[in-house]
Amino acid sequence: MDILIHEVGLRDGLQMESEPVPTITKMQWAETLADSGLDIIQLGSFVNPKVLPQMADTDELFEEVKKSGKFKAKFSALILNEKGFERAIKADVDLICMGVSASETHSKKNTGMTVEEALNRIIKIATDAMSIGKDVQVSVQSAFGCGYEGDIPEERVYGIVEQYFNNGINKISLADTAGYAYPTKVERMFTYLQKLNPKAEFACHFHNTYGLGMVNTYVAMQNGVKYIETAFGGLGGCPFTKQPAGNVCTEDFVYMLQKMNLRTDIVISKIISVAKYASGFFVKDLPGYLHKIWREQ
Repeated sequence: MDILIHEVGLRDGLQMESEPVPTITKMQWAETLADSGLDIIQLGSFVNPKVLPQMADTDELFEEVKKSGKFKAKFSALILNEKGFERAIKADVDLICMGVSASETHSKKNTGMTVEEALNRIIKIATDAMSIGKDVQVSVQSAFGCGYEGDIPEERVYGIVEQYFNNGINKISLADTAGYAYPTKVERMFTYLQKLNPKAEFACHFHNTYGLGMVNTYVAMQNGVKYIETAFGGLGGCPFTKQPAGNVCTEDFVYMLQKMNLRTDIVISKIISVAKYASGFFVKDLPGYLHKIWREQ
């Protein structure tokens, strides 16, 4: 089973935190996470710093990791528009991530656009990025439900993904922005999409709003999902959803994998050290479990 872990704590994890994290501290966390053996580290998002001040130093973070040149991990970033794309190209981002919400309400709150407007814009940016050789991942946010609208018709999600496929975009993430996913729905949706395009590579991004994040991730793995998006300490949440909640916790997920004799190459203690550091920095308990009870094995 080929499982790659996309650590999103420095972006999705920190965007909900009002206490600004110094750039040097973010770099220490990024280096430790990369040294642990995780595959992709999301350093931040190229967004308006007035809207998300925590992401104001994303350009600087990429400059630092690119200058060092010592990491095996890839570094990703989230973009929302053409300006973000320009910044991502200048920063030489390894994996450019962008997406569209399946919820009209969430789309308006997150981007100020309708789903159709956002989709047309994102497809244009993604294809432009691919035309110059950039690695691109597109997502469907609120793919399993919306905190404002409730259930989202699965056919709407499939329609968005089909438009990605029709434009040659084959690395797709389904994001459970509001935490509404449950195992049988996860299985049904990924199974359908795998049949729709057997050549596609799928990612999953689950929030733990209702406590189902880990089991949903496991079901996704069992149904061919290759890229798993998690955050150290279980940090995270979308600031533009109704009930933000943390991500699946990276170190907890790695622990499960290693009990299954998978990804034994990852040094779990390094991820735990970042979670403990973050817990101390924010002076609060983080949602994850393992960092609270871990003793060096």
